[in-house]
Amino acid sequence: MALKLLGKKRGMTQRFDETGNVVVCTIIHAEPNIVTQIKRKESDGYNALQLGFGKIVTKDPRTVEKRMTKQLLGHFKKSDVEPRRFLAESRMDDVEEYSIGQEVGVSLFSEITFVDVCGVSKGKGFQGVIKRHNFAGGPASHGSGFHRHGGSTGMRSTPGRGLQGQKKAGQMGNERVTVQNLRVLGIDEGRNLIIIEGAIPGPRGGLVSIAPARKKKQKKKS
Repeated sequence: MALKLLGKKRGMTQRFDETGNVVVCTIIHAEPNIVTQIKRKESDGYNALQLGFGKIVTKDPRTVEKRMTKQLLGHFKKSDVEPRRFLAESRMDDVEEYSIGQEVGVSLFSEITFVDVCGVSKGKGFQGVIKRHNFAGGPASHGSGFHRHGGSTGMRSTPGRGLQGQKKAGQMGNERVTVQNLRVLGIDEGRNLIIIEGAIPGPRGGLVSIAPARKKKQKKKS
C-alpha cells in the first residue's frame, strides 16, 4: 500500500535514451497535492491519507465557495485547507509522518523507477463489433450482405435464448483503465512534471493517478 499522486496528462513527446534510441513518453503535470484528511486505525478502522488536487481558479476569489457542494466546503473548512477540485484516498501502513495541510509533490517519485498509472480512457460512443472487439467481419465481395455484422447469436429451442456476456456492439471507452509497470524517465520538480515511458489512458488534460508499481521490483537510480 503506497501513496498515489494525482495529476493531469499534458500530452506525448519523445526522448533519446543513452544508446540513442527514440523513446516515446508521456508528460504528466502534477501540482503539489495537499493532505486534506488523515484516517487512522484507531478511529476509522484503517490507515489512509486523503489528498486534494486542482486549485479552483476564478476571477473573483469570493465565488470559490459557490463552485462546490456545502458538504465538501465543510470538509475543507474542518481541515482548514484551501478547496481542491479532486480528492483521492490512499491506504497506507503508516501515516504518522504526514500532517493535514502538508503538500506532496513529484519528489515523491524521485527514487521510484516504475509506476502504475490509472485514468479514464477516451470515450468513443456506441461502436460495432468490428471496432469494439476486433471482429474480422464477413466477405467483402458484392452481394454477400455480411460485411461488418456480428453474426448469429441466437439459439434454437434449447436453451431458447441468447446467452449473456457475449461480445456485441455497445459503449466503447470511457472506463477506468490502469497501465502497469511504466518506467519513469525523469522528474522536473521546478515545473511539477513527471516524464513516463509509453502511453497512458485518457485525453490531454485528463485526470490520472500515479502510484509506485505493485508488480515490478523497484531498482535504485544511479
